[in-house]
Amino acid sequence: MAVKIRMKRAGAKNKPVFRIVVADGRSPRDGKFIEELGTYQPLKKGDNFTLDLERANHWLSKGAQPSETVASFIKKAVKAAAAVPMA
Repeated sequence: MAVKIRMKRAGAKNKPVFRIVVADGRSPRDGKFIEELGTYQPLKKGDNFTLDLERANHWLSKGAQPSETVASFIKKAVKAAAAVPMA
């Protein structure tokens, strides 16, 4: 079973919202998924995505393959987490 980290479309017509999910590679884009990791709102300016980086790293360690877009979100989230100083 090839597990993928990819986006699932939600939202209304002309107002897209995507959910970042872990799914079996054989399931359809908007079909069933294993776990939801975050969201992406392409029409929102600025910080337009959320991602549970801890769970994403867990799935990556288990061999899940991210899509190109999700890989860029993971990269941005890692960079943002490194920029925040620990209190």
